[in-house]
Amino acid sequence: MRRPLPLRLPLWKALVGVAGFLAVATIAVVLVSAEVRYLMRAAYEEARILLKRRSLEALAIDTTVAPDRRAAFELVLAARTFAADSLGLEAGDTYTTFSDVGRDTLLLVISASPKTSLEPYVWRYPIVGRVPYKGFFRVAAARAAAERLEADGYDTYLRPAGAFSTLGWFNDPLLSTALYRDPVSLVATVIHEIAHNTLYVPGATKFNESFASFAGYRGAEAFFASRGEMSSAQRAARMWQDEIELADFFHRLAQRLEDLYSSGYERDEVLTQREVLFAAARDTLLGQLGGRLQTYRAESLARRTLNNASVIAAQIYRTNLASFDILYHRLDCDVARTVAALTTAIQRDPAADPYQTLAQLMAP
Repeated sequence: MRRPLPLRLPLWKALVGVAGFLAVATIAVVLVSAEVRYLMRAAYEEARILLKRRSLEALAIDTTVAPDRRAAFELVLAARTFAADSLGLEAGDTYTTFSDVGRDTLLLVISASPKTSLEPYVWRYPIVGRVPYKGFFRVAAARAAAERLEADGYDTYLRPAGAFSTLGWFNDPLLSTALYRDPVSLVATVIHEIAHNTLYVPGATKFNESFASFAGYRGAEAFFASRGEMSSAQRAARMWQDEIELADFFHRLAQRLEDLYSSGYERDEVLTQREVLFAAARDTLLGQLGGRLQTYRAESLARRTLNNASVIAAQIYRTNLASFDILYHRLDCDVARTVAALTTAIQRDPAADPYQTLAQLMAP
């Protein structure tokens, strides 16, 4: 008879992980003194998540766990195995454990930008470099930060996030906030976060997230196809095509805004004209673009905040997505070959703009 797996990680392993995270956080505090309270709060929340980890393999066979959750855990384990064995991603120990955060939303992420330019407000952190967003575990803290930025004249955009990656520094658990997703979105999220362990360029946020989006959706498509679940594979492909459509939409809107902001008009005229552009963008979402979207509801998208900050936030995950897909098709629609080609080329010249490296790979 098979011996049951322990439901909790050994305490000493959890404590070592927490101690390591706190050590990194302490170094970060020294380097970035202005972020002391924020970083210590993040360290505290990460410690809580790490201490609550439970083995996914054990939970997947635990009959006291609800059947739908056991099925989700089995799906996650299968996806991470596929990511490592078939997609060539460095899964490590990511998503071998589960942590219940006790709420629907893990954290709120804020983006900001001046009202008359598309320059993102950036935060600087050790290891990851410059990042055009900041996550808050407390709603009140996120809203207070948004209010401070708005008082200083910035556009702001707050959005929920149900998952994040520590880039392989820690054993990232599956979080309870990810379980509200449909199976295709769940698998895409798992592969997306694992992709960050494989390829991450410090300071190149748009590239990192767009690459992970490609790996997540195309990887999910390949995963479900390998299991003969073609309806789910096709849904993953449709979701990815919608992302490419939205990438083009936000790119065109950003170009129009950039033209306006460089026009030399008086500030009041610029502020008036940008609202005209945003109104036209909503009309496009509800009309021409909405008719092409296959998995998004155009009405829901049109109701979201539309300002400089939200445009920047949308582009973080959707910059030059079509370029990743072109390379993917040139490499016989093989996700593993595409990931390997990109990773090798970027590691060969890590100082180069990763999008220029991608363009070179696409060249005949």
